[in-house]
Amino acid sequence: MVKKILVAFDGSEQSYQAFDFALDMSKMCPGAAVTIIVLSVAQPPEPIDIVEMDAMIDNATRHYEDLFKGLREKAKERNYEIQTEVTIGHPADQIIRYAYENACDMVVMGQRGKSTIERWMLGSVSKRVATHAACTVIIVK
Repeated sequence: MVKKILVAFDGSEQSYQAFDFALDMSKMCPGAAVTIIVLSVAQPPEPIDIVEMDAMIDNATRHYEDLFKGLREKAKERNYEIQTEVTIGHPADQIIRYAYENACDMVVMGQRGKSTIERWMLGSVSKRVATHAACTVIIVK
């Protein structure tokens, strides 16, 4: 039984589709209190400068919190509440780590991310998560 769904969210069209899919999945589990957690990962620049890192974290948190407002409204329209989280690091590694440490039953994510590099690498983040996550991974196209 699915009780905890992690949605990897980067603001791309496919991550919005993944969020919608997770909302629909949660309704398919009658009688179960399904928790949806939306996770965004900010990737730090290389090399890391502590001063720039603090500013980058603040900037990323504000950016994703603005996007999360829309997701919360959409969930509320369906009488649902979501949890949100922003982490820092490599997206695939952070998604895998978060899902494991928080005992998520499922990760839902888009096939390709928002960045040009991720599009060029043909969804390497989703491929890595699908390969290494300890739980079910659903990739939404």
